Amino acid sequence: MSTEEQVREFGRVWAAAEERGDTAVLAGLAADGFRLVGPLGFVLDRDQWLARYGGGALVTEKLDWADVEVRDFGDTAIAIGVHDQVATHRGNPANGRFRATHVLVRAGDRWHLAGIHLSPIGGPPPFTPGGNER
Repeated sequence: MSTEEQVREFGRVWAAAEERGDTAVLAGLAADGFRLVGPLGFVLDRDQWLARYGGGALVTEKLDWADVEVRDFGDTAIAIGVHDQVATHRGNPANGRFRATHVLVRAGDRWHLAGIHLSPIGGPPPFTPGGNER
């Protein structure tokens, strides 16, 4: 199986575990030094990331990871795609559509998630060519 196929399968397993709030599976997928950069710039370490599901604080009803482009750098893979979620956090809507960068590292024959960076998807800023220049 190619790296791209392995990373796409990894993504399916990860998204399904998020939908189930399955911290045991997520813990097995995450590298020890894992970090998540959230869509508002906050940073969670591995333990904080896993604790999101504690006590029902986060409920993910749907998580789709699509339009994924995988780049293979040997024992590291970078996957950039669209993360579309329907979720609540402490009873508040946490729905969103984000550009998601996943950094995966290979240990032996297994991939581990070293990082996720989420960015809201929007239009180009007004200062870019073709933006709303005034």
